[in-house]
Formats: sequence, structure tokens, C-alpha cells
Amino acid sequence: MPDPIPSDRLVLHGSFTSSSTYKPMLFLALAGLPFSFRTVNLKNGVQKQPAHLAINRYGQVPVLRHRGLTLVMSNVILDYLARTTGKFEADGEQDRIHAREWLAWENDAITNVARVRHFARFRPDVSQEIVNYFRPGAEAALDFIDKSLAGRQWLVGEHCTIADLGCFGRLVFMAEGGMSLDNRPHAAAWRERIMAMPGFALPYDLIPKKDAEFD
Repeated sequence: MPDPIPSDRLVLHGSFTSSSTYKPMLFLALAGLPFSFRTVNLKNGVQKQPAHLAINRYGQVPVLRHRGLTLVMSNVILDYLARTTGKFEADGEQDRIHAREWLAWENDAITNVARVRHFARFRPDVSQEIVNYFRPGAEAALDFIDKSLAGRQWLVGEHCTIADLGCFGRLVFMAEGGMSLDNRPHAAAWRERIMAMPGFALPYDLIPKKDAEFD
């Protein structure tokens, strides 16, 4: 039976263990926007079942449904949310471009942080060599974030944008892979600024394990 939710309500499908889910959910929480959450149990393989594949051909999370549209890939969703709500959008065309450059870079570089965490936490059966293979790229990405934040509060412009939410949201589980920002002072201060924002919550506190309504 179809979910009886008005088409103009934001509906996010995702998992509480997924940094990809956390990124758009953090946006929605910080923006104070009402939305519905529909859980996808990755452990049980729900993402590969026909009902989910019908809305995400890649068999992944998250999925955002809104106004008859279906969007997948977390950074595509962040771009859509910024454009349609005006929240966490950069000021001026050049900064808007820069914010999306950061999202593209995150997908290439900070993804290594997620890979280290994934294999360290969820695949202890694999060789430590696999974790070690991704770790240098992950550490280099964290170093680059730290260097880029020297002398500034946010990655783009003078306020928090989707660049910050996309990058932070991907690296948030880093401790589960044995990584930290504690020795990276600029990035650590940036982390604290994000965590001090009204509505902020860490993934396991923010993302429910069951379907939920956020109003």
C-alpha cells in the first residue's frame, strides 16, 4: 500500500548507520524543516529488495521524495534542498559553485574516511591490509580540511553551507575507524561550531531505527 503522505512533504528513506543518510538528515534538522523518515534496514538487505530498487536503482540509501520527485545520492539531495529551501545555500554564484565543488571533492576524498570506518566496523573478517590501503587517503582528506579552514570559520563564505554539512556529515563516524580531528585544530574548531548549532544531533541520536515523523 502506498505511503499516504502529501507530495509536498519531504520524505527521507535511510539507515541510522549510514553517513550518507546523516548528511541530508542533518540539513533537515538544522533547518528545522518538517519531514518523514522511512527506515531502510541495510543489515537485512532491504536496500536490495524490489520495493526499494523501485525508488533507488543503485540499491543504496538515502532517497528523498518530494513534490513528485525522487532523488538519490546524498550530495544531489543536499544540492536540491539548498536550492529549493534556500537553507545553507552559499551567497553569490561563485560561492554556490565552490560549495558544490566541495561536495564533489568530498565524494572522492572523504569517502575514504567512510571506507576505513566501514571495513573496520562492519567487515572485521577482511584483511587489515584493506583498511590500511584506504587510511592514507582518509588521513590526507582530514589534513586538507584542516588546512583549508585555517583563518576561516566555514569552508565557503561566511556562514555554514552544504559544503560544511556534506563534508562533516561524511566524516562524523571517523572514530569508528580510529581517526580523529583532535590534532587538527582548525577542523576541530569547525566541528565544534557545527555541533553548537541549534538542532544539531549526532547520527545515533538523530536517525531513528524505525519510521518516524519530524514536525
